[in-house]
Amino acid sequence: MRRIVFDIETARYPFEDLAESQQEYLLRPAQKEDDEEKRAEMEEELKRFTSLYPFTAKLLAVGFLDVEKEKTYVYYHSEEPEEEWTADSNGAVCKGLPERDLIESFWRVLGAVDQAISFNGRGFDAPFLHLRSAMLRVKPTRQLMGYRYRTDDHLDLLEMLSYYGAFRRFNLDFYCRAFGVESPKSHGVTGMDVPDLYEKGDMRTIAEYCADDVIATTELYKIWNEYLNIGGRM
Repeated sequence: MRRIVFDIETARYPFEDLAESQQEYLLRPAQKEDDEEKRAEMEEELKRFTSLYPFTAKLLAVGFLDVEKEKTYVYYHSEEPEEEWTADSNGAVCKGLPERDLIESFWRVLGAVDQAISFNGRGFDAPFLHLRSAMLRVKPTRQLMGYRYRTDDHLDLLEMLSYYGAFRRFNLDFYCRAFGVESPKSHGVTGMDVPDLYEKGDMRTIAEYCADDVIATTELYKIWNEYLNIGGRM
């Protein structure tokens, strides 16, 4: 059985590039605030959240870790294809590709594995990838948003660790520290830094951070699979 752990990083378009009607729609909640200063703060917060929507953001990086081969790969966004290089910090093999090629590469990899594993993949990564693929006219090779309780195709580790929401959900960093796994944040970069790194053109740091995420997720998965996977659910 071939299993792949995956994770993505995204960043918003310049807000001014959106249609006027889209801008108005996204900022509408802030218009209810009478205080001008608070309204401006709300607008900035609403703009920041556009990094999470496939209609207002692009895919910056996708990381894979082949559980059986213990190899980590990252495809990251670049206007022109770039040569492969290996990250010094974690050994991930990284390659730059235009966004459409990046998404096509993602689905090509997913089409060749038995099971995809993610952390909060059903809550973010999978719907973002499916919708972004449709926008770029790329056909997915598998359904990552199928029946919620079927895990042989896509196992969302957050669903497993929270028992499908029966228990409180925590973020990846919290689980890592609780289970004694090195957190991606321990290297000084967080998901909040990704948009700024993108604006600076520092795609290498983004690629390395994405690799750190899949490495940490894989270590958590191994703990779950050994100690919590009662009954042998894969």
